[in-house]
Amino acid sequence: MKTEFNSKFRKHYKSRIVNNTKLLSRTEDRIRLFKLNPQNPILKDHQLTGDKKEFRAFWITGDIRIMYFPVSKQEVLFIDIGTHNQVY
Repeated sequence: MKTEFNSKFRKHYKSRIVNNTKLLSRTEDRIRLFKLNPQNPILKDHQLTGDKKEFRAFWITGDIRIMYFPVSKQEVLFIDIGTHNQVY
């Protein structure tokens, strides 16, 4: 799975994730897992609804999510990362 990162994702990753070593490690693990198998049940990947219905998201922790756009079967664009309230 090829992953691209938009500027919003990069900015929020740097400000919300990088300074917390535990969260950074978990995030890197989940992204690696996502690249290997996006349907892994640990990720709790799901389609969003409403005005974000073209996006999907998966869990990093109980409250931290990555929202992404599936460009194709083999490529996704990561849109945002943060808590449930920050991302949605």
